[in-house]
Amino acid sequence: MPNNNTTSLDFLRFSLSAKVLRFGSFQTKAGRNSPYFFNAGLFNSGALLDQLGSFYADTINDACPPFDMLFGPAYKGIPLVTTTAAAMSRRHNRDIPITYNRKEAKDHGEGGNLIGAPLKGNVIIIDDVISAGTSIRESAKWIDEAGAKLAGVIIALDRQERGTGNLSATQEVQQTLGVPVTAIATLNDLIDMLSKDPTAKESLAAIQRYKERYGA
Repeated sequence: MPNNNTTSLDFLRFSLSAKVLRFGSFQTKAGRNSPYFFNAGLFNSGALLDQLGSFYADTINDACPPFDMLFGPAYKGIPLVTTTAAAMSRRHNRDIPITYNRKEAKDHGEGGNLIGAPLKGNVIIIDDVISAGTSIRESAKWIDEAGAKLAGVIIALDRQERGTGNLSATQEVQQTLGVPVTAIATLNDLIDMLSKDPTAKESLAAIQRYKERYGA
């Protein structure tokens, strides 16, 4: 599910200024030589996370299906779900409960794998990108086991490239779990942004070649 183009382009420019989005030559997990790289771990300060949460919150408010709470898969999903919930309260006057998971279960204190509000109602999962979709499927299992319902997934960037088959990882998650995946920005948005920048011809050409070869 796409976001509106203005928000998408603003987000990409923000990611560029934070050096989260970079151009060059990068090896992906799939062994592909990518002309761009998106590293959400570099949203690593209070000001950057505050602005990032606003992009997530506005996109959720505008484009996601109705929901009752947010879930963030460890590890990157933990700061994402936290800053997004804070932005939902600040920008949209919604006090949204959040839950996130540990990588390993705790056997003392509150115990278990999950931290935060009890999972119930309709839940949106928040992540940065979908590579193999493993953390999303694991999160969906916990949501189901708690008796809650997965309503959708929101990610920062949809690379829109094929996984192991003809579908992208995002499309595979949508097909497997039967819920919409909303992206703040997509590869097509990135191409649109670069096409309007006369200084970005080289990066644009490289990304277009990459899309032709690996696009879903």
